[in-house]
Amino acid sequence: MHDPSALYRLETDLPDLEELRADYLLVAFDGFLDAGHTQRLLVRHLLGTLEHSVVATFELDELLDYRGRRPVMTYDRDRWTSYVDPALVLYRMVDDHDVPFLLLSGPEPDYQWERMVLAVRQLIHRFGVTLTMNVQGVPMAVPHTRPVGMSVHATHDDLRGRKEPVFGLVQVPGSLAALLELRLGEAGARAIGWAAHVPHYLAQADFPAASVTVLEALKGVTGLAISDLALVMSMAENMKALEGEIAQTEDAAEVVGALEQQYDAFIAGRQRRALLAGDESELPTADELGQEFEKFLRAQPEEGGSPPNPPN
Repeated sequence: MHDPSALYRLETDLPDLEELRADYLLVAFDGFLDAGHTQRLLVRHLLGTLEHSVVATFELDELLDYRGRRPVMTYDRDRWTSYVDPALVLYRMVDDHDVPFLLLSGPEPDYQWERMVLAVRQLIHRFGVTLTMNVQGVPMAVPHTRPVGMSVHATHDDLRGRKEPVFGLVQVPGSLAALLELRLGEAGARAIGWAAHVPHYLAQADFPAASVTVLEALKGVTGLAISDLALVMSMAENMKALEGEIAQTEDAAEVVGALEQQYDAFIAGRQRRALLAGDESELPTADELGQEFEKFLRAQPEEGGSPPNPPN
């Protein structure tokens, strides 16, 4: 394997390393499962509201399949005028109390996953990170009118807390973020991920409520001071728009009503292992879950393209 450190370039004007140390790293790779754009909206919120600077950039020419995810270019009448250059960047963020943390954001690499994991682990060691985190949204048969549920996975039991698992033993398509968490756990390092349960009928649309939920979970574990005001306002507008659309569609209202009954029955104490079905005999198999994940991924637009219409 080639030297992992050759995959990234540290900024040349960085201050002393001690000044850059941070306890927390949030990993946010685009391109994998992210129902409701949970991760995308959270990253946009963090970069839009917190002070930040670039610490390192990755050499994407070695990592991306450009023909699989073609970057956007602009053509104006008789010439090419611009190119949206993809970037995988490590940011140093500062919360509202001047506490630093790191954010690794950009397209998920197509190639050299194990080398990429080693590169990230080098940066974790260099900057003194003690907890690595990731977030995403997963499509679930739940209504948007109830609190957003969440699955938690972590390398140490004390990070997971007492939250009841939704899934049993399943096999699903892998991701670099998941592989990084696995490898960190094998090395004894601390890592945690949160998967917000997004209504399946909103999987392709913005669902800010899921981003608010994972942000609150992140803050609860780290103690970071990060305002969620902009996300909460967006959530309120989103909910108002959803209610208006559903009120105009009888079939949609019936679907949401049925999901509400199922959710409420679960909360009332029925012996269910998940919100997906009425009893354990109806729970999807591992193969069925894998097929649903693959179906969701195939429905994603190419990088830079327009998302498809939300499912009815």
